[in-house]
Amino acid sequence: MSRTLAVVSAGLSQPSSTRLLADQLAAATRDGLVTRGEVVEVHPIELREHAHDVVNHLLTGFPSESLRAALDTVTGADGIIAVTPIFNASYNGLFKSFFDLVDAEALGDRPVLVAATGGTARHSLALEHALRPLFAYLHAVVVPTAVFAAPEDWSGGTADGALRRRIDRAAGELAEQIHRRPASTGPADPFALTTSFEDLLRGADG
Repeated sequence: MSRTLAVVSAGLSQPSSTRLLADQLAAATRDGLVTRGEVVEVHPIELREHAHDVVNHLLTGFPSESLRAALDTVTGADGIIAVTPIFNASYNGLFKSFFDLVDAEALGDRPVLVAATGGTARHSLALEHALRPLFAYLHAVVVPTAVFAAPEDWSGGTADGALRRRIDRAAGELAEQIHRRPASTGPADPFALTTSFEDLLRGADG
């Protein structure tokens, strides 16, 4: 059975340094899993393509077909890479709104690698005071190494030096966390009964 890796990027521009960082992390994680003998499917999710649907879902409670597919990809993945630009010392609104739509129990014990981009290295603190607590609330397992990329970290559009070393370390941690866990069985069925039919009848009788 192949492993699935959901790669969520919340960049708003095209081209996006946030998507670039997400792709670099995904490639390094895929390589780490292949080295461990795993077959990997990488599923990129660019949130700007779902921005209107995210807002509509927040207002109506009903996702579009494409947004439902994106949410199912995230909740059914063996591991998640989540990358956001930093605005005003925290994740951007699109990133937060998307993960507000994820059920609080859906990512329990799921390995997550958090990363961010920003205009200055001072924004790197947001990884610890904003992103890590968000995924802790969702009961995910956030790997120890978080990755931040400022403009000066890119050399000709590629990761170099310290950024490359941090990408490789974080990706290795995520690959190991995925490798040691059983393969995901996919997203939870929202209509599945969590109580047996007999227990429901007993409850009705009581």
